[in-house]
Amino acid sequence: MEEAHAIPHLRETLLFLGLAGVLVPLLQRYRVSSVLGFLAVGILVGPFGLGRVAADVPLLGWLVFPTLEAVSVLAEVGVMFLMFMIGLELSAERLWAMRGWVFAAGSAQVLASAAAIGLVATALGSTPAAALVVGLALSFSSTAVVMQLLSSRRELGTPIGQASFSILLFQDLAVVPVLILVGLLGRPDETSVAVSMAIAIGKAAAAIVLIYLLGRVAIRPLFRRMAASRQADTFMALTLLSTLGIASLTWLAGLSMALGALLAGLLLAETEFRHEVEITIDPFRGLLMGLFFLSVGMSIDPLEIVRAPVLLLGAVAGLFALKAIVVASVTRIGGLPPARAIEAGLLLGQGGEFAFIVFGAAMSLGLLDERAGRFLLLVVGLSMFAAPLVAEAGRRLGIRVQRAASPPPAVEPVLPGLSGHVVVAGYGRVGQLLGQLFDSQGIGYLAIDPDARLVAGFHEQGRPVFVGDASRGELLRRLGLDDACAIVLTMDRGPATSRAVQAVRREWPRLAILARARDERHALALREAGADAVIPEALEAALQLAALALARAGLPGSALVELIDREREQRIASFHGERTA
Repeated sequence: MEEAHAIPHLRETLLFLGLAGVLVPLLQRYRVSSVLGFLAVGILVGPFGLGRVAADVPLLGWLVFPTLEAVSVLAEVGVMFLMFMIGLELSAERLWAMRGWVFAAGSAQVLASAAAIGLVATALGSTPAAALVVGLALSFSSTAVVMQLLSSRRELGTPIGQASFSILLFQDLAVVPVLILVGLLGRPDETSVAVSMAIAIGKAAAAIVLIYLLGRVAIRPLFRRMAASRQADTFMALTLLSTLGIASLTWLAGLSMALGALLAGLLLAETEFRHEVEITIDPFRGLLMGLFFLSVGMSIDPLEIVRAPVLLLGAVAGLFALKAIVVASVTRIGGLPPARAIEAGLLLGQGGEFAFIVFGAAMSLGLLDERAGRFLLLVVGLSMFAAPLVAEAGRRLGIRVQRAASPPPAVEPVLPGLSGHVVVAGYGRVGQLLGQLFDSQGIGYLAIDPDARLVAGFHEQGRPVFVGDASRGELLRRLGLDDACAIVLTMDRGPATSRAVQAVRREWPRLAILARARDERHALALREAGADAVIPEALEAALQLAALALARAGLPGSALVELIDREREQRIASFHGERTA
């Protein structure tokens, strides 16, 4: 009888899916960065965490990852899908339009960072070849970490997002010649390194152009033919085939598979199937990216940190400092304001996933000794773990620098004699829409928002927006609330809105307070705090859709209005019964 074989790495796959199913909602609930969460869990359940004692505790063996093998394979696929999604957000034309940032700023960052880090490595006793490899490898930042942070902060389309992406894209392109250089340094022959590099880069460039041209000829007709069947599974299979197929072609050409996935994304970005492909791939991308961050956490050995904490932490801090200075200088020369340049520097200060590949190749060829290589891999892993915290510190530092350079205007009587106006508290998407409507009707308004960076941008455009907290009575009085006709609270944070309603009602008992609420429970809390009218977002959307459907069904207008109003009141009042029960 033939032996039955289980699915390869089935236990590790089930364990990861269980972790993802529990961890992701938990992180979202407590507003913890998913990157940081997966990195921390990777340290805990990896071979250097609980995996050390798994052999002595049989039950624990089912709850940890004793080796990196199973995870690292899928993690590489996660990076590929990340690059594919980046390519989908671009196009060949847009990439060409960004060529100045990509090639000028990107090359300046890589060369300057490599030179600075290489000089430090030489001073510490490394050979010239080893110092060159270390400098180039550590000049790369983590595309996966940075793009995930920019995406979660919704800054991909901002100047800092575009500049960061351009630099990261050049780094991804530079991985190929760096790996070629490592191979040449590890196996010197009679041909000069410069000539060998030129030949290798020429072959790589020719392969990229050929794959791209062939893809343009084949991709769109293939998708049109297959999409005509209107089968979701066929479309998904074709999307995965395009991504993995083009990635395999670049691998066969001696290039990075991640670069091939980027090319696949660029090709599909120019077709009419772009958005459908994004929807198809997005669940895979999110899950596999979590696996990538988990694998990075699993590569960090906490005991090594305990053995040499000062040296390791000093190396990580030095890496961030050197790269932050270089990136900030490059982006500042490129046109970013000082505050944004500092933020970009700290955002890109960590080591990158490609450093693992470069250092692995360098150790196998004898360019780096085993001890130094493992130390550098740990530095890269720790820097990626610290990246979300450092990026947040950079964002806050950028805000402080911006305030110091051009402090937001104080809320003084800006419009003398203003009366009958509306005060808008919170100038996000809802507040901005209100401001545009008031402008179109010639209605005066003043707005406040706690985000100094947001306010500075709108104030420079001439809009009456100021920095402030809507729960401070003195601040509201300076906004002319004594003579205002109403205050509209658009904030989406429950406690902040409730405090603002209470403060306004306490000082201005007759002023109309109109507030935005997340749901019926939040609406009831705001009404009890003193709001005159509350619009619960989820409920109001449902009521408006119901009204449209009932009108189509023939319900008279007067009866329709009465029904919707009654339903709104009953829904909100129902939560009062829950609270008193």
